[in-house]
Amino acid sequence: MALFERENDEFRPDLRSQALSVIAIENDFVVNVYDKLASVYDLIFGPILHPGRLVALERIGINPGDRVLEVGVGTGINASLYPQNCHVTGIDFSSSMLEKARARIGRKGLSHIRLMQMDAQSLKFADDSFDVVYAPYLVNCVPDPVQVVREMRRVCRPGGKIVILNHFRSANAILSRLDRALSPLTVHIGFKSDLDLPGFLAQAELRPVSIEKVSIPPLWSLVISSKDIH
Repeated sequence: MALFERENDEFRPDLRSQALSVIAIENDFVVNVYDKLASVYDLIFGPILHPGRLVALERIGINPGDRVLEVGVGTGINASLYPQNCHVTGIDFSSSMLEKARARIGRKGLSHIRLMQMDAQSLKFADDSFDVVYAPYLVNCVPDPVQVVREMRRVCRPGGKIVILNHFRSANAILSRLDRALSPLTVHIGFKSDLDLPGFLAQAELRPVSIEKVSIPPLWSLVISSKDIH
C-alpha cells in the first residue's frame, strides 16, 4: 500500500513545480495572527489537536539524552509530554506565544526545556545539532514550508528523525476542493487548509519512513523521516 493516497498524476502538474497552496503569506502576517491567538490558542486548539500530540511523541520514541528541537513551540503545550531525561529546545517566531510558553514551563518546573525566539526558515543552530527535529502543526502556517524542512534537515544529525505533524489537503476530490475554498479563511486563524502533501514531500525532498493519520476525524497526518547517512 502506498504511504499516502494521491490523485491521478495524469491530471496533476509536476509535483516539483506546482504551487503547494492557493495562499501566499508573509512572516509579518503570521506573527500578527499568532500574537492575537496567543491568549486563546490553548482553548481553541488544545483539546482538538491533543490526540495527535500524544501519538506523535509515542511514535518518535525519544531516548534518554536525546537532543530534541521543537520547531513552532507556540504556548509550550507539548512541554509536559517530553520525558525529563532528554534535552528540548523550543523555538517560535511569536513573542506572545513564547511568553505563554515561558510561563507554562516555569509553573511546571521543566528545567530540561529551553526556549528561543527564532524564524523556522533560518534556524540559528549548527549543522547536525539535534537527534530529533519535530514540527507540530507548523508547516501550513509558514510562508515557505519547503525552506523550513531544509533547515530542519540541516540541523538534524545523520540518522536522526525529522517529524512533521500537520493538516494537508485531502486526497478526496470533493474534500480537496473544500480545503482549497476554505484556505483563504482558515489562514486568518493560523493555518492554510490546502497544503498539498505529495507536492510538499517532493519539493522538500523528504522520503518518509511512515505516514499515518493520527486523529478522528482523520484530518491530521504524522510524517516521520530519517535523515540520510552519507
